[in-house]
Amino acid sequence: MSNVIVEVTIVPLGTATPSLSPYVAEVEKVLAKYTKIKSMLTPMATILEGDLDDILTAIREMHEAPFLKGAKRVSTRISIDDRRDKQTSMERKVKVVKDLMK
Repeated sequence: MSNVIVEVTIVPLGTATPSLSPYVAEVEKVLAKYTKIKSMLTPMATILEGDLDDILTAIREMHEAPFLKGAKRVSTRISIDDRRDKQTSMERKVKVVKDLMK
């Protein structure tokens, strides 16, 4: 299977504080165990690159992390870019746009 690029946002709800950083850190620790998945943490989401099956498995475990840290509710949003006509990457997608801006 070809690589896909996925944006995932995991938001814990029903927490004692409005700060989400401790929950994000736990989610990122889970993701770090998946060495076949390339990732990029951004201020609002995490971008993943790799095999779709591997990524969906990781997201399932990532979704559970806030519950294990005490969240009462978790909302997870996933956006999948599955391009099959040619190989792509996170870096390539950004480079193409930047090149067009010149």
